[in-house]
Amino acid sequence: MIRQTWIDQRDAVSVIRQCVLAGISRATLYARQKPGPVNESNLLLSRLVDEEYTRHPFYGSRKMVVFLKVTGHKVNRKRVQGLMRQMGLAGMAPGPNTSRPHPEHKIYPYLLRGVPVIRPNQVWGTDITYIRLARGFAFLVAIIDWYSRRVLSWRISNSMDAVFCVDCLEEALRRHGRPEIFNSDQGSQFTSVAFTSVLKREDIVISMDGRGRAFDNIFVERLWRNVKHEDVYLKGYTSMGELTTGLAEYFAFYNDERPHQSLGHLTPDVVYRTARGGGAVIVDKFPRVLEDLPVPLRSTGRSSNTAATTQAKTTPGQRRPAANEVECTA
Repeated sequence: MIRQTWIDQRDAVSVIRQCVLAGISRATLYARQKPGPVNESNLLLSRLVDEEYTRHPFYGSRKMVVFLKVTGHKVNRKRVQGLMRQMGLAGMAPGPNTSRPHPEHKIYPYLLRGVPVIRPNQVWGTDITYIRLARGFAFLVAIIDWYSRRVLSWRISNSMDAVFCVDCLEEALRRHGRPEIFNSDQGSQFTSVAFTSVLKREDIVISMDGRGRAFDNIFVERLWRNVKHEDVYLKGYTSMGELTTGLAEYFAFYNDERPHQSLGHLTPDVVYRTARGGGAVIVDKFPRVLEDLPVPLRSTGRSSNTAATTQAKTTPGQRRPAANEVECTA
């Protein structure tokens, strides 16, 4: 566009005024500018924060400041907040007004507490994690089958929009059919109309983690730890192309070759294909009576309120028995 060449940021007239006179938007002008140089200090701090967050996902910006100080990096909380916000990281604790949802995004209840997962494609789960690169970062989304721990599909992106999450979901549905229940966190990508409309189209029951409930989606959280410690941190990817190739190799290894202790040392592919040796259940160690939820669970034939009432009658401190229950120790 020729008019964009009329703008001179060194001119005495402000850029805003020049854009008005030229009849172009500032967004168009800034979008065509070359990206600035990479801040090496921010890359180093991001790497340290990412590694510490993987070890302790309950750390917020305050604890990260203390951690960085111990490692010899004196930074203020505002800078750490900016880095964590850029990486999409947040401590697993409620903050000011965090319970206020987007006015156009519906929040669904968590339906899986105490529900035994006894077959493949009964429950799928998803989440997004930050992946650092040598010169920048990327975001990874994956969909996992709770029964077998098999990674059904995954996507990477350099932005936190909902498009790559929807693409990941569509691929999983196309290749593996549909689950009875789909669980995610309350992130804007998963509460967006674009994402939930796909689940509704396929008549899939939607479940979402509660605020500050780190164990509600523990199987995907454990997957992220494996991906980072067994692949990303060891290889140090430098570009999106390298990351795509490396993750493709790792997820093939994860599904086909890597034995899982929680699956009796079988691989996710074998368990998913044979429907034997898997299983899961989220046991609530702090029972509470939930409000009546009208959504029935097809896996049990009961409403989630019935499950909560049954759980509330359990003797305090007594573990509820569940069929094929396993611990997440993959």
